[in-house]
Amino acid sequence: MVFNVRESTRGTRREFPHEVEVTDHVWIPMSDGTRLSAKLWIPKGATVHPVPAILEYLPYRKNEFTALRDSIRHPYFAGHGYASVRVDMRGCGDSEGILTDEYAKQEQDDALEVLDWIGKQDWATGSVGMIGKSWGGFNGLQVAALQHPALKAIITLCSTDDRYADDVHYKGGALLASDMLWWASTMLVYNARPADPAHVGGAWRENWLERLEKTPPFVEEWMRHQRRDGYWKHGSVCEDYSAIKIPVYAVGGWADGYTNAVFRMIQNLKGPKKGLIGPWAHEYPEVAVPGPQIGFLQECLRWWDQWLKEEETGIMDEPVLRVWLQDAVPPKTDYHVRPGEWVLENSWPSPNVQEKAYYLASQQLSEEPGQGTETLMTHQHHGLYAGVFCPFGQEGDMPSDQGIENGLSNTFTSEPLVEELAILGFPKMQAKLLSSSKRANLAVRLSDLSPSGTSKLISWGQLNLTHRNSHEFPEDVPVGEEFIVTVELDAIGYKLPKGHRVQVSLSPVYWPHMWPTAEEVELTVVKDKDTRLILPDYTNTTEEAEIVPFERPETAAVMEREVLRESGRTREIRHNTVTNEWILDDFSDEGCRRLPANGLEYGSTNQNIYRITEGDPLSASVQCDWTLTVGRGEWQTRLESTSTMKADERKFYVSSQLRALEGDVVVYDTTRNFEVERDFN
Repeated sequence: MVFNVRESTRGTRREFPHEVEVTDHVWIPMSDGTRLSAKLWIPKGATVHPVPAILEYLPYRKNEFTALRDSIRHPYFAGHGYASVRVDMRGCGDSEGILTDEYAKQEQDDALEVLDWIGKQDWATGSVGMIGKSWGGFNGLQVAALQHPALKAIITLCSTDDRYADDVHYKGGALLASDMLWWASTMLVYNARPADPAHVGGAWRENWLERLEKTPPFVEEWMRHQRRDGYWKHGSVCEDYSAIKIPVYAVGGWADGYTNAVFRMIQNLKGPKKGLIGPWAHEYPEVAVPGPQIGFLQECLRWWDQWLKEEETGIMDEPVLRVWLQDAVPPKTDYHVRPGEWVLENSWPSPNVQEKAYYLASQQLSEEPGQGTETLMTHQHHGLYAGVFCPFGQEGDMPSDQGIENGLSNTFTSEPLVEELAILGFPKMQAKLLSSSKRANLAVRLSDLSPSGTSKLISWGQLNLTHRNSHEFPEDVPVGEEFIVTVELDAIGYKLPKGHRVQVSLSPVYWPHMWPTAEEVELTVVKDKDTRLILPDYTNTTEEAEIVPFERPETAAVMEREVLRESGRTREIRHNTVTNEWILDDFSDEGCRRLPANGLEYGSTNQNIYRITEGDPLSASVQCDWTLTVGRGEWQTRLESTSTMKADERKFYVSSQLRALEGDVVVYDTTRNFEVERDFN
């Protein structure tokens, strides 16, 4: 995971209405005696003239790992008259305690106490907003649902309202092999980093050893819950949207893995709300790629001024949803800019979206129902060219040309479009199927076939067919009997030009996004009126005069840093023609930096290897390796981890090794082995 700060895409602001005073470390006491560490940016004079506060609450270490991104954002808010508060969660960074899981009740309870603490400070008016991307976007929603009186509004970016259906663990009820272990291995090594002796003193080593010993590999709990039970309902605000009564600004990007929730929240939240979706990957819109970037921090100020200072900014007079409708582009594994146009909607669902259906015929998409049946190809390495589940904007993140994938699946192609087709919302694939096994999966890809022959992935979805009626109560797939399923693909905004063709591809495998069933299945699609692709056909009614242009992107100045090692990325697919094994090898050197402001040096490397042998779904395996360093001068620490996952007919097997060194001395080296029954997976 790389937190990039791209100076070339933005302007740097150095003069602000308020002078800012910075406190690098302050303790926030919890009721159980644990102390959380916070960094403060406070407008000078706020103790005489108190100001509203903005809270960002994360497990990602304010001292070094997010220090660069914090430096361009929090001083900007403080310079405009807000107290900006960045808190390391329990068990992370300089904070005490243990982080036992993501989005646990303890995390939310601590957040409420942090809000209490802010309200008691002499620089605070008592009005607080929360902002966060990814984890911070998730917990902003979760804390909003708890209705603390001080929390007046939130901005949630790249987040989800549904922890089971729309996160890195399970997608469509199928284990998300590409990301579940990777994310667990990431948090295993991230959590293992020590607190900074400069802030916590001589207790750092004792606290570090306790953190190493007691912080569990999160993957074990995630694998215990393979269906949508109470574990996942906790923290999923979709369980009760009415609990969120304060204003919510939900932000996403088409290149991100967390955009679907924006539509659901605009549809279901009853209080004041706004939605914004750009072309961006998993990053803040003032720095994110693909561009165009926007003046997002200015947009945030309009939101905060409206709800925390009670100033009329006009932001709520604008349409509730603003979306970047993307133009067609050739397939590439990264983009600097995605051309398109902003469109506005006053509600969602939109009256400007109508269903357009295509039926499956003989390798064709037709406007009339097809006939007969067709058995789907089963190639275990189908999916290797899908790109990553959640792009951060690195080179190699995006899907390659789908030509190879189309040859590994049953692909149906429309006639050339006689006029432009714009789609906005959730494509769906309804399919009547026959299965040879009571366990089966279905992957669906939607692509744009250009006149030149390139095939660009537009959207995709997958479904564990035992979850066809419920993620909470899976049931066997009927063997030899027809049944109908609907696979919802990820939401998308995309324009297919005249002359392009729509493609849909079906397969019972999608490695490594979808963990394969224990045995190869013969899945047959029945081509009749019940088998159809349903596209959200969009008519753009936005007038250019309606669009309030975003300001030019700007930030505060990024803090000084020295690059000790450059970052780099390789993503390779290898095939052993003797064993017929396929390997996807994804390696990131995230570089090493030194921050002169505090002297800290930090760096990491990460390699993820996905293996599968053709014809043998039980050969599937994932290995994630991390190295991570944090230090200053003679104080140097190093973390190394190796996490693996594999399965047989009955069980999943997970191994998590963590090794910690102080200087050259190994202070911790433990491997945990875990196994769990396959639960309809």
